[in-house]
Amino acid sequence: MMNLVTSLFLTLACMVVPGEKKKTVLFFGDSITELGVKEKGYISVLNERLKKEGGEGLFQLIGSGIGGNKIYDLYFRLEKDVISKNPDIVVIWIGVNDVWHKSSFGTGSDLHKFEPMYVDLIQKLAARGIQVYCATPACIGEKTDFSNAQDGDLNEFSKAIRKIAKNNQAGLLDFRQLFLDYNLKHNPKNLPNGILTYDGVHLNDDGNALVADAVWKQVLFPVR
Repeated sequence: MMNLVTSLFLTLACMVVPGEKKKTVLFFGDSITELGVKEKGYISVLNERLKKEGGEGLFQLIGSGIGGNKIYDLYFRLEKDVISKNPDIVVIWIGVNDVWHKSSFGTGSDLHKFEPMYVDLIQKLAARGIQVYCATPACIGEKTDFSNAQDGDLNEFSKAIRKIAKNNQAGLLDFRQLFLDYNLKHNPKNLPNGILTYDGVHLNDDGNALVADAVWKQVLFPVR
């Protein structure tokens, strides 16, 4: 019965009205998003699923990710790489490099600087009628006992993003919690990578599939 209901829902959701404009969904972030448009990347997985399930006429998916980007990089390329594309929806997925590069290279972001820039991004987009979804940074290492070196900072940045999303009426994709829950079930050996990532940060096929499914259910076809 559930399969029938789900199938009916997708059929209705994917019905395209002749002449109706596609919604443009833009993914704004770092190397994880840059890789998302590659073969088997999460954006490519979404496009394939839209084709398979008859929804390709509903959405145009754009990836705007650049390796190494941090919050201030997104801030300075907002006009050129996002607003000029006239998106209907923007998914902001940033934070890993703000944490990672701080400890590795001393070039990351302090949380008290990260937060106001993130809020300003959302408000600039919202002022143009663009719907925003905020994504928490997933992981820097996949150990589930919080022994990854940057777990503390990632948790604090994720808390901040959750609060920012709530206070600014933005959607939330809580990849931090999603990845932890998945690893608690599928990483019994407490490995540092190889479950959802190939290096502790960048997504493998399972990671891309998990992210794509979350975006599908929460952004493209949310159940109200």
